[in-house]
Amino acid sequence: QVRLVESGGGLVQAGGSLRLSCAASGGTFSRYGMAWFRQAPEKDREFVASVNWSGVNTRYADSVKGRFTISRDNAKNMVYLQMNNLKPEDTAVYYCNARELIATMTVYEYDYWGQGTQVTVSS
Repeated sequence: QVRLVESGGGLVQAGGSLRLSCAASGGTFSRYGMAWFRQAPEKDREFVASVNWSGVNTRYADSVKGRFTISRDNAKNMVYLQMNNLKPEDTAVYYCNARELIATMTVYEYDYWGQGTQVTVSS
Protein backbone atom coordinates (compact mmCIF):
# COMPACT_ATOMS: atom_id res chain seq x y z
CA GLN A 1 0.00 0.00 0.00
CA VAL A 2 1.43 3.33 -1.11
CA ARG A 3 0.62 6.51 0.79
CA LEU A 4 0.95 9.88 -0.94
CA VAL A 5 0.91 13.24 0.82
CA GLU A 6 0.86 16.47 -1.17
CA SER A 7 2.01 19.86 0.10
CA GLY A 8 2.99 23.28 -1.19
CA GLY A 9 -0.32 24.64 -2.37
CA GLY A 10 -1.54 28.12 -1.54
CA LEU A 11 -2.73 31.47 -2.81
CA VAL A 12 -0.61 33.26 -5.40
CA GLN A 13 -1.09 36.13 -7.81
CA ALA A 14 -1.17 35.56 -11.54
CA GLY A 15 2.36 35.32 -12.90
CA GLY A 16 3.68 33.88 -9.67
CA SER A 17 5.17 30.49 -8.88
CA LEU A 18 4.54 27.57 -6.57
CA ARG A 19 6.30 24.29 -6.01
CA LEU A 20 4.17 21.30 -5.08
CA SER A 21 5.68 18.32 -3.34
CA CYS A 22 4.43 14.76 -2.95
CA ALA A 23 5.91 12.47 -0.32
CA ALA A 24 5.49 8.74 -0.93
CA SER A 25 5.71 5.95 1.61
CA GLY A 26 4.81 2.29 1.95
CA GLY A 27 6.14 0.96 -1.34
CA THR A 28 9.19 0.78 -3.59
CA PHE A 29 9.00 4.30 -4.96
CA SER A 30 11.29 3.69 -7.92
CA ARG A 31 8.82 1.09 -9.27
CA TYR A 32 6.09 3.68 -9.77
CA GLY A 33 5.20 6.03 -12.53
CA MET A 34 3.98 9.28 -11.00
CA ALA A 35 1.61 11.98 -12.17
CA TRP A 36 -0.13 15.14 -11.12
CA PHE A 37 -3.80 15.66 -11.87
CA ARG A 38 -5.98 18.60 -10.93
CA GLN A 39 -9.66 19.25 -10.41
CA ALA A 40 -11.36 22.60 -10.50
CA PRO A 41 -14.84 23.13 -9.02
CA GLU A 42 -17.56 21.45 -11.10
CA LYS A 43 -15.01 20.10 -13.57
CA ASP A 44 -13.59 16.64 -14.20
CA ARG A 45 -10.17 15.72 -12.90
CA GLU A 46 -7.61 16.42 -15.62
CA PHE A 47 -4.06 15.34 -16.37
CA VAL A 48 -1.31 17.86 -15.67
CA ALA A 49 2.05 16.08 -15.89
CA SER A 50 3.66 12.67 -15.50
CA VAL A 51 7.11 11.20 -15.02
CA ASN A 52 8.18 7.61 -15.50
CA TRP A 53 9.89 5.51 -12.85
CA SER A 54 13.41 6.66 -13.77
CA GLY A 55 12.59 10.32 -14.11
CA VAL A 56 13.80 10.43 -17.71
CA ASN A 57 10.48 10.57 -19.56
CA THR A 58 7.99 13.32 -18.81
CA ARG A 59 4.70 14.38 -20.35
CA TYR A 60 2.61 17.51 -19.97
CA ALA A 61 -0.84 18.73 -20.74
CA ASP A 62 -0.79 21.31 -23.50
CA SER A 63 -2.19 23.91 -21.10
CA VAL A 64 0.88 23.76 -18.85
CA LYS A 65 3.71 23.06 -21.30
CA GLY A 66 6.55 25.52 -20.88
CA ARG A 67 5.26 26.68 -17.48
CA PHE A 68 5.23 23.54 -15.30
CA THR A 69 8.03 21.06 -14.65
CA ILE A 70 7.62 17.64 -13.04
CA SER A 71 10.57 15.92 -11.40
CA ARG A 72 11.27 13.17 -8.91
CA ASP A 73 13.93 12.19 -6.41
CA ASN A 74 13.90 8.43 -5.92
CA ALA A 75 16.39 8.65 -3.07
CA LYS A 76 13.94 10.80 -1.10
CA ASN A 77 10.70 9.20 -2.33
CA MET A 78 9.52 12.58 -3.57
CA VAL A 79 7.91 13.99 -6.69
CA TYR A 80 7.63 17.69 -7.41
CA LEU A 81 5.68 20.03 -9.63
CA GLN A 82 7.30 23.40 -10.25
CA MET A 83 4.64 25.80 -11.49
CA ASN A 84 5.70 29.11 -13.03
CA ASN A 85 3.75 31.92 -14.66
CA LEU A 86 0.57 30.75 -12.95
CA LYS A 87 -2.78 31.75 -14.40
CA PRO A 88 -6.22 32.00 -12.77
CA GLU A 89 -7.31 28.98 -14.82
CA ASP A 90 -4.68 26.90 -12.96
CA THR A 91 -6.81 27.22 -9.81
CA ALA A 92 -7.70 23.70 -8.68
CA VAL A 93 -7.00 20.98 -6.17
CA TYR A 94 -3.83 19.20 -7.29
CA TYR A 95 -3.45 15.46 -6.70
CA CYS A 96 -0.39 13.26 -6.76
CA ASN A 97 -0.97 9.80 -8.28
CA ALA A 98 1.06 6.61 -8.57
CA ARG A 99 0.88 3.42 -10.61
CA GLU A 100 3.39 0.65 -11.21
CA LEU A 101 6.10 1.31 -13.80
CA ILE A 102 4.37 3.19 -16.61
CA ALA A 103 2.97 6.67 -16.03
CA THR A 104 -0.11 7.41 -18.12
CA MET A 105 -2.40 10.35 -18.74
CA THR A 106 -5.58 8.64 -17.56
CA VAL A 107 -6.58 9.10 -13.94
CA TYR A 108 -8.51 5.82 -13.77
CA GLU A 109 -5.34 3.86 -14.50
CA TYR A 110 -3.72 4.98 -11.26
CA ASP A 111 -3.79 2.85 -8.14
CA TYR A 112 -2.90 5.42 -5.51
CA TRP A 113 -3.53 9.11 -4.94
CA GLY A 114 -3.21 11.63 -2.16
CA GLN A 115 -5.68 13.94 -0.48
CA GLY A 116 -4.80 16.88 -2.70
CA THR A 117 -3.49 20.39 -2.16
CA GLN A 118 -5.36 23.56 -3.09
CA VAL A 119 -3.81 26.02 -5.53
CA THR A 120 -5.56 29.35 -5.97
CA VAL A 121 -4.34 31.91 -8.48
CA SER A 122 -5.79 35.41 -8.21
CA SER A 123 -5.99 37.77 -11.15
